[in-house]
Amino acid sequence: MGYAPPGTSPLEPIALAQEAERLGYDSAWAAEAWGTDCVSVLAWLGATTERIKLGSGIMQIPGRTPANTAMTAATLDLLSGGRFLLGLGTSGPQVVEGWHGEPWGKPLAKTREYVEIVRTALRREVVEHHGEHYDIPYSGGTGLGKPLKLMARPLRAEIPIYLAAISPKAVEQACAIADGWLPIFWSPEKAPEVFASALATAKPGFDVAASAPAILIDDVEAGRDFLKPYYALYIGGMGARGKNFYNDLARRYGYEAEAREIQELYLAGNKRDAAARVPDAFVDEVALVGPKERLAERLDVWRESGVTSLLVSTQQPEAIRALAELVV
Repeated sequence: MGYAPPGTSPLEPIALAQEAERLGYDSAWAAEAWGTDCVSVLAWLGATTERIKLGSGIMQIPGRTPANTAMTAATLDLLSGGRFLLGLGTSGPQVVEGWHGEPWGKPLAKTREYVEIVRTALRREVVEHHGEHYDIPYSGGTGLGKPLKLMARPLRAEIPIYLAAISPKAVEQACAIADGWLPIFWSPEKAPEVFASALATAKPGFDVAASAPAILIDDVEAGRDFLKPYYALYIGGMGARGKNFYNDLARRYGYEAEAREIQELYLAGNKRDAAARVPDAFVDEVALVGPKERLAERLDVWRESGVTSLLVSTQQPEAIRALAELVV
């Protein structure tokens, strides 16, 4: 589902998710950046569906205390009858410091503490944690704070937790402390090798839930061109020079020169030229673009790459239907 682009309503992706439920899809995932939040969207979707799982892809760690996230997860799971999937991520320095006003700090250590506190709270254990990033009860205040446990009784004490991660170290941590990984820009040709060491540590049943933009179109080149500004934004503009995780990922996939050029153009304000430099091969790897027959061919490659859940990102009802016919 992503998040509602500026000027649009989240009711539009909700309608697509409702159609996905009718077609037999397993889950629907809502995102947030610095616009529409994902929790409200998932609550609305849960109230208007019966079976489809509700995934946060992702709830931003800097935007909520771990205790508040545990409360939200327990509430959504209760309201939906056990359908909630808790996807978490740190976002990037631009959003963490520029929007939430939180220090970027050490995201790996912060995520580890955060997940530990959320799990403790959902088990209805008394929450007491004194770490580098979270101090519960707070030690430097009035002295009146006392350890508490969740008042609500969760439907499930072990709500599945997914982590968004990009670097191999972050993926290895996700394998250690989470139930699933939400990779962005998964390349069936390159990702299994890039993340082989990290994924080798995953426990049985660990869910690699990769997302793929999907465009059902006869003109493959036009479909690629439609997606290239999106990839240029992330590879070129989501972060500063020398601190862009998506740019780093493109380099890991072997597109070093292209990633550098895209970033230089984007940061100089030449967004159209940056988009034009996104390689066709990159789009073909990380997205599903073309007529139904071509999508079917690429799905076979995705199946063989180690992905266990495929999250289809599209605004086309016809693409959702075509992929349902191929997979569901």
